[in-house]
Amino acid sequence: MAKILVTGAAGFIASRVCALLLEQGHTVVGVDCVNDAYDQRLKEHRLHGLSKRPGFTFHRIDLADLAALRPVFAEAAGSGDPFVAVLNLAARAGVRYSMENPFIYLTANAMGTLNVLELMREFGIKKHVLASTSSLYAGQPMPYLETAPVNEPISPYAASKKAAEVMAFTYHHLYKIDSTICRYFTVYGPASRPDMAMLRFIRWIDEGTPIEMFGDGEQSRDFTFVDDIARGTIAAMKPVGYEIINLGAGNQPVTINTLIQKLEERLGKKAVIDHKPAHVADMAHTWANIEKAKRLLDWEPRTSLDDGLDATVQWHVENRGLVMSLNL
Repeated sequence: MAKILVTGAAGFIASRVCALLLEQGHTVVGVDCVNDAYDQRLKEHRLHGLSKRPGFTFHRIDLADLAALRPVFAEAAGSGDPFVAVLNLAARAGVRYSMENPFIYLTANAMGTLNVLELMREFGIKKHVLASTSSLYAGQPMPYLETAPVNEPISPYAASKKAAEVMAFTYHHLYKIDSTICRYFTVYGPASRPDMAMLRFIRWIDEGTPIEMFGDGEQSRDFTFVDDIARGTIAAMKPVGYEIINLGAGNQPVTINTLIQKLEERLGKKAVIDHKPAHVADMAHTWANIEKAKRLLDWEPRTSLDDGLDATVQWHVENRGLVMSLNL
């Protein structure tokens, strides 16, 4: 099987991608700086699970540090078993915090991607998969199509991911690096980030803390289970030239109010809602058209929202000690 480099390996999505690749028999080299963007104990929890699996090695490196990253590529090339693909999933995520510290988003998401692409060029690696975001579609008609002109991002986070997408096209054009850009739609599941609504809502309902509700709760999301996203990311290693592909649930989006109701049923507790004004950088609705993913990758989600929420709440119950101690 193949040797694959996965950046952001301690992250929510990337750690699941690593796990599925290992289950398929691949060798996985993970890179992550394990920064303090959110509670590092959750990142270490994910890495601990991966470290038990044969075929996984890990390097604690910042993608923005080109000199530190180069030996990872050189070691694989010199071993006679080079990387066949780079799944570039590392990123600073989160719309609201990007408004407070836009500089770190550009460094991590744009410069980090440039470093990866430059080393791929240097070492002759031809397949690149980039994690991008549905946040780019703000203001476009739904369901969102990959052909939408996403040239007016409304947050530094979205702008930094657009920069990464454009750089990937440049390296495809100049150096024939095959790039699949995966635009993710509201990913949720076990061990999700503590700055995301799903983990916060479950914890707040469970402990009786008021949920911070920005807006009236009728904003909606195309909630997509993390294992479906991981499968789609792996399927995106298929040669495509350069393509942007939505990975989302592809169904009528679910409102935040409905999500809270479903979590209340699973936890057997009633949520307390603390209403706040809608945030200027938030999107009111997201909904993916996934016909391109079906056609090019033979991919579509398999996990219903109800099944995904069952698995997510079960993980919370089994890891309540960790979750309740996390800094949100």
